Amino acid sequence: MRLQILGPFELICGGRPVAVPAGAQRLLALFAVRGEGIHRRAAAEQLWPECTPLRAAANLRSALCQSRKLGPKTVVVSEGHRLALSPCISVDHWEVCGAARQLLEPEEGLQATPADLDRLVEELSRPLLLGWDDEWLILERERWDHMRLYALEALAQQFLALDRFLAAHQAALAATSVDPYRETAHRIAIEVHAAEGNVACAVKHYLEYRRLLQRELRVSPSQRMAELIRELTTA
Repeated sequence: MRLQILGPFELICGGRPVAVPAGAQRLLALFAVRGEGIHRRAAAEQLWPECTPLRAAANLRSALCQSRKLGPKTVVVSEGHRLALSPCISVDHWEVCGAARQLLEPEEGLQATPADLDRLVEELSRPLLLGWDDEWLILERERWDHMRLYALEALAQQFLALDRFLAAHQAALAATSVDPYRETAHRIAIEVHAAEGNVACAVKHYLEYRRLLQRELRVSPSQRMAELIRELTTA
């Protein structure tokens, strides 16, 4: 069985999506995001913070009962008072985070084919649990966004070094969609235009980014980015 939490929540069994009740969805998502066992009381408190402890515990028991009916194999295992996803469940978030860490680790690096790297850009572009507004997800989303920003920028630079300009530009734009104010990704996008000889596109991107910063934050791009544009336009 496979659990997908990048983008919309989906549980796949035998190649087909499984209908998962809301309570069980929240429980499985919590385990998938945390990636480790969680004490029953902590799980109940995080998933149902607006409820009394007794009501939250009852909701947890109901969610556990729902999870036992999802497939031929157990999806939640317990050890004492701790709960976790069964080892038979693969999670897309874990796999993508593992690939991102390898990419960002200079001693190891990520051994992958061009198709694998293109797929990784697509996976890193997906938000964590699209459409969910649970309070416990706020910090987890920040962690995911921070990791995928660095990974997308690293991929964009790697593609640029290989003269894969389209892939580099797509990875850089994916990073700007995660954080439109972050300069690093915009600078890489400008460098891609410059490498292709598209000076006008580079300047246009810079001007649009500068307008965004001035309109929303009342700040200007860094001196480094301004010098990059100056070098392009005076060469």
